[in-house]
Amino acid sequence: MAQNKNALIRYKTIDKCLQNTNRRWTLDDLIDACSDALYEYEGRDVNVSKRTIQLDIQMMRSDKLGYNAPIEVYDKKYYRYADIDYSITDIPLTENDMNVLSETVEMLRQFKDFSLFSELGGIIQRLEDKVYTEKTHQSAIIHLDKNEKLKGLEHLDTLYQAILKKIVLKITYQSFTARNASELVFHPFILKEFNNRWFLVGKPNAKKKQPIVTLALDRIISIDFDTQIPFTDVSFNGDKYYKDVIGVTVANSRAQRIEFWVDKQNAPYVITKPFHSSQRIIKTTEKGVVFNILVQINFELERMILGFGDSIEVLKPEKLRERIRKKLERAHERYQIEK
Repeated sequence: MAQNKNALIRYKTIDKCLQNTNRRWTLDDLIDACSDALYEYEGRDVNVSKRTIQLDIQMMRSDKLGYNAPIEVYDKKYYRYADIDYSITDIPLTENDMNVLSETVEMLRQFKDFSLFSELGGIIQRLEDKVYTEKTHQSAIIHLDKNEKLKGLEHLDTLYQAILKKIVLKITYQSFTARNASELVFHPFILKEFNNRWFLVGKPNAKKKQPIVTLALDRIISIDFDTQIPFTDVSFNGDKYYKDVIGVTVANSRAQRIEFWVDKQNAPYVITKPFHSSQRIIKTTEKGVVFNILVQINFELERMILGFGDSIEVLKPEKLRERIRKKLERAHERYQIEK
């Protein structure tokens, strides 16, 4: 157990002892109480020294943890709270505490669609009540990129439960390119988020050689459970599957070494926010920086490159360089058309 957790257990134990005014507490009594508490948590004897409890009392008296506990010694032997109603669990929240709680509540609310966090619902509500009863409402300091109207979010919990309980799904799905919706049997493996969109990853049927399929949640029309079909339990590893991929499109091809140049104005951005975990700096010049990454060539990679406009140049491989060049030429032609 971490030492800071041990300390918190001791603080809480000392606090509980001193709230009990029906007993006179000596230093040895507090040592015994803390030893018993730590034994209960760890299941083994923990040596609590006299010096440790003395330092704990000193820390509780100070404002380092915000306690400022009114612990006093009387009859040169016994410890008590000068204020019999005091407890470290009842100390008022500071302005900084309020700000931290406000932002924490806002971040926790992002997961409200998951039943995984259902037990947090009451906690979040109580935190909100505590925050808003002790401070006036102010705009958030941390602004999270979210879209409450994003389609498909209503499916998150259903899919999560199906993955957790290994249940086969019947999904009505219509891709952007399909004229009509179709129904498919689906064995769900993981949920994946990329660029503020959610995806379901799995297999359409139980065949071993069946490729992995990615479904966009915003294209799912309906979901139903099918408990009659046995679930294909494969040891799917999302981290391994997406290791050489930017985004969600897996080309099932070998990763390639992509070399690209970024001008000096935008290079710091690419350095601090790499395209991929494999990114390395190859060369730095007065005009810019040459990077390389080891990834599969896919739609998301191309879109990322195109997003940098004229501040980036693909150097290798030639195939990708040519594809980007053609896309830029077509874009250039569009701006030459007279409206």
